[in-house]
Amino acid sequence: MSFIQTPDASSSEKVAKIYADAEAGYGYLPNMTKAFGHRPDVMERWSALLATIKTHMDLRRYELVTLAAAKELKSSYCMLAHGSVLMREVFSADTVRKIAEDAGTAPIDETERAIMLFAAKVVRDAAAIEKADVDALKKHGLADAEIFDIVAAATVRCFFSKTLDALGVEPDSAYSSMAADLRKALVIGRPIAKLS
Repeated sequence: MSFIQTPDASSSEKVAKIYADAEAGYGYLPNMTKAFGHRPDVMERWSALLATIKTHMDLRRYELVTLAAAKELKSSYCMLAHGSVLMREVFSADTVRKIAEDAGTAPIDETERAIMLFAAKVVRDAAAIEKADVDALKKHGLADAEIFDIVAAATVRCFFSKTLDALGVEPDSAYSSMAADLRKALVIGRPIAKLS
């Protein structure tokens, strides 16, 4: 599950709370939440920051940006989590698979394609972003505040994905039930945890 021992719910009231909240939301205790059990205040503040960023974006755009960032980070956990949201809320499983495999040819509109490619470049090498990259998004009708939102969503993903991967946190075994071709497109880093 991870390279570190994770605390159980009895270790503190804060740990018990983040575990209970996660179980209520997911129906099980995710491995990511267990990893943050050592610093539940970090999980709380991360959740608050993420909620703030998400309030300025529609779900579809946020999830596409996050998927592009997760792919660049080679984060299986975030690919599976956000691919699942896209599949549940926006696209068919086949479309999510195509987006995960190649945003450049995926069946999304040109603005979404530009946003995903930009988000991937932000994650890959933010110092390489030039005014021309931002201007290209403006040609798609994006305002400065929307470009800020895309950058914020992509860069905040770096914190979360890198934290999980550096601690060896495997994606939850619940993702094993996903169709094999979709799993293959989304599992690009650490493998899914084995059923225990």
